[in-house]
Amino acid sequence: MSALGLVGALCGVLAASMAAPVVSGAGLAAKNVAHTFSQLPPAPREEPLSEVTRLLDRNGKPFAQFYQANRRAIPLTRVAPVMRQAIVAIEDARFYEHGGMDVRGTLRALLTNTSAGGIRQGGSSLTQQLVKNILVESARTEAERDRARAPNLARKITELRLALAMEKKYSKDEILERYLNIAYFGAGAHGVEAAARRFFSTTAADLTLPQAATLAGAVRMPYSTDPSIGPAQRARLKERRDLVLDRMAELRLVDAREAAAAKRSPLGIQLRPEPGGCAQSRYPYYCVYVQRELLTNEAFGATARERRARLATGGLVIKTALDPVAQRAAERAIRARVDARDTQVAAEAMVEPGTGRIRAMAASKDFGRNPGDRKNGTRTTFNLVADMAHGGGMGLQAGSTFKAFTLATALQQGWRFDQGFQTPGVLVPSQGYRDCRGRAVNAPSVRVHNASGEGEGGPYSLSTGTWKSVNIFYMMLERKVGLCNVVRTARSLGIARADGRPLREVPTFTLGVNEMDPVTVAAAFAGFAARGRYCRPLAIVDITGRDGRTAHVRPTCQQALDRKVADAVNHVLQGVFDKGTMTGQGIGRPAAGKTGTNNGYTSAWFAGYTPELAAAVSVGDIRGSYRYPLRGVQIGGEYYGSVQGASLPGPIWVDSMEAALRDVPAGDFHPADMSRFGGGFTPGLKEAEEAEQIRAMLRRQRQWLRWARRHGHQLWPPGADVLGTPGDRRPRSSGRTGVAPMGQGTAVPGAAVPGAVVPGAVVPGTGAAGAAAPRAAAPRAGVPRAAVPGAALPRAVPPGTTGR
Repeated sequence: MSALGLVGALCGVLAASMAAPVVSGAGLAAKNVAHTFSQLPPAPREEPLSEVTRLLDRNGKPFAQFYQANRRAIPLTRVAPVMRQAIVAIEDARFYEHGGMDVRGTLRALLTNTSAGGIRQGGSSLTQQLVKNILVESARTEAERDRARAPNLARKITELRLALAMEKKYSKDEILERYLNIAYFGAGAHGVEAAARRFFSTTAADLTLPQAATLAGAVRMPYSTDPSIGPAQRARLKERRDLVLDRMAELRLVDAREAAAAKRSPLGIQLRPEPGGCAQSRYPYYCVYVQRELLTNEAFGATARERRARLATGGLVIKTALDPVAQRAAERAIRARVDARDTQVAAEAMVEPGTGRIRAMAASKDFGRNPGDRKNGTRTTFNLVADMAHGGGMGLQAGSTFKAFTLATALQQGWRFDQGFQTPGVLVPSQGYRDCRGRAVNAPSVRVHNASGEGEGGPYSLSTGTWKSVNIFYMMLERKVGLCNVVRTARSLGIARADGRPLREVPTFTLGVNEMDPVTVAAAFAGFAARGRYCRPLAIVDITGRDGRTAHVRPTCQQALDRKVADAVNHVLQGVFDKGTMTGQGIGRPAAGKTGTNNGYTSAWFAGYTPELAAAVSVGDIRGSYRYPLRGVQIGGEYYGSVQGASLPGPIWVDSMEAALRDVPAGDFHPADMSRFGGGFTPGLKEAEEAEQIRAMLRRQRQWLRWARRHGHQLWPPGADVLGTPGDRRPRSSGRTGVAPMGQGTAVPGAAVPGAVVPGAVVPGTGAAGAAAPRAAAPRAGVPRAAVPGAALPRAVPPGTTGR
C-alpha cells in the first residue's frame, strides 16, 4: 500500500473511532473516509494576506499606516533560525518528518478526546494549522469563517485532506514560511515580523532565544497571553515561554544550561506602538486624503470593489508629495493664530505649481472623535482641508478669490490694465447674466454693495478694481465678459464645489458664492503661477506593491490659460500686496494673491502664490458659517470685530509661506506683455485718484495733529491755519517750538510730517507706494501707527464689508 493510502486508511480508522459514539457502522465509515483521503482536493485557495500599507513623505519617511491586520510578510530567510526552531519545537516537533499529519499526535489527541466525550485536545500538525488559518483568512462571508473554525469532525477531516494537498504542493520550508506569516501572536500582531516589532521593538531576523521562545509560546493562546492587556497575561506568557524553552532543551535544539539561563531572564517586553488609521497619523488630514484617493480614483482600480479590495489587502508602500517643511510651516502658522478649542476653524493647503503635488494640508483642529462623540471640541472627523470626496464637508464660500477668474477672462478677451468704467454705489443685477445653458439668471431682487456697505461708486480700472476688490466693478465686468465665460475659466482651472454639486452659475459667481475647499482653490491659483498650466491636485507620487514593483503616478495637467494671459493675471495680483488689500503683508519675494471675505462675514479666505508654491487659507465657524458669522469673535485669544481675508487668513498665509520657502531660492514671475495689456483708459479715474490723494493727505494731517496736541506739543503759533494743502496754506509765523513747520517733505524727528508720503505707505487711490518693507513696522510706544516712518495707516473697514 502506498504511503498516502496508509495515511488514508489510518485516518479512516481514527475518524470512525472518534465518531463511534454517535455513528453506527464504524467499518463502513472507515472505508469511506479512507477513500476520501486517497482522492485529495487541490490545495486551498490562498488570497494575498492582509498587510500594512505605509505612507511616506517626499523624503521617504513614514508618517501613517493603515491595515486590517498588522502584518508584514517576509521570506523565511529573514526569520532567525532560533525562531524557526522554537515554533517547530512547541507546535509540531516532527514537522520535517511527517507528510502533513502527525500520526502520533493524532493518536494522542484521539485518546484524550475519546475519554472526554468530545474534542478537547488538538492533534493538528503545523500544516493543518496553516490550512485552518488560510480558510479563515480567505473567507468571504461570516458563514465561511464560522465553518473554518467549527469544532467538529467534518472540519478536521477537511483540514487533514487540504493539509496533505499542501504537502504535495509546497516544500517544508515554504509551508513554514507561510505559517509564520499568517499566524496571530497577540497584541494585534499578525505574522512573526509584526510580532517581533510589536513585542520587542526588533525584527524577526534579530530575535534572541528568550524572545523567540516567547513568540512561539504566544501562538497557542494569543489572547490569554497578550502582554498589552495586563500583568496576568504577561505571567501566562512567561509560563508559555518557559515551556517552549524546556521543549527545545528536551529536543536538544538548545543546551540545557542555555535554556535555564533564558528561563531566569525577564520577559523583556518592549511594546512598540503600531498606530493604525489616519487618526493616529502624524499628518492625519493628508492621510485621509490619500486613503480616499485610493478608494475613489479609477487609476487605482476599475471598480470601487476592486479598489476596496486592494486597499484592504494592503502591503503597499505609498510615497506621497508631502513636504515636512511646508507641513510644519502651515501647522505652526495656523496654531499661532487659531486655537483648537475655538469653534472657528482655519485650514490651509499648499500645492506645487506645474505638477499639482500637494505639499501640505493643515487645520486648526486635531483629527478624530471628540470625547463622548461631542460635535464641538478640539477634534473633528471632517477633512477640513479637502472636498467631500476626500473626507471633507460642505466647504466655505470662497468670496472674492473668485474675482481672479473674472480678471483672467477679461484679459483673455483683450482688456488692458488701465481700462475700466464708472460704477454706481449700488448694483441690481436685473439683466445681462446668462448661464452656460443660455438661460437668464438675473437677480432683480438682489442689491450688491461695495466693500464700504452703502458707499459711493466711482471709476475703477481692471487694476484698481482688483486691488481694492470692488464688488460692483467686478459684477459689471462679469456681465461685460460673460458669466458663462467666467465659469468656463474657473472650471478650466479645476474649480468644482466641495460638495460635488454643479457650480452655481449666478450673477454673484464672481463674488465667490460657491462653497470651496483649500486644496481646490490652491490648485487653481497654482495654475496662474505655472503660467496657465493647471494640474489636478496630486498627493500620491508612486506606489510600490508587495511584489516590489513600483508604479509612478504622473501629474495630470492641461494648459488652461494662454501663458501671456496668466502672466498678466500675475502682474495685477502682485499689486494686491503693495497697492491693495494686503498692503504691508509681503513675504520678501515676488508673490501674488487675492483676499476673500464673504457677505456678512460668513467666511474669510486668502489664496496666493509665488512661482514656487501656491497656498489657500480658509476660516469659518465649524458649527455653520451662516448661523455663526465671523463678527465680534475671539479667535486664538484675539478679538476681531470682523474677520476679513487680510486680517486672519492673510497673516496665516504670510507666515506659512515665509517658513515653507525659507530655503528655496526666490524666483520671479514672467513679465507681463505691456504691448498687449498695458495702457487703457478709464473715464474720470485720474481725477478721482487725485482727489482721493488730497483727502488721504488731509486725513493724515488731522490724525497727526490730534496726536501732537494730545501729547502737549504746540506745533504752530496760535491762530496759524495748517489744515490746508501743502503749498497754499502755511504758518504765518516762522517761529519754531522745537518742531519744524509743516511742509511737503519736511522732516519731523520721530514722526511723519503731514503732507509727506510715509515711506512704504500707500496713498489710497494713487496706486503708488514708497519702498515698502515686507512687513509694516510696529508703532513706537505712544505714537500712532501713521506717525512711524515705514508704517502704513490702519485701514478702517466699516461693517457690511463683502468680497474683500
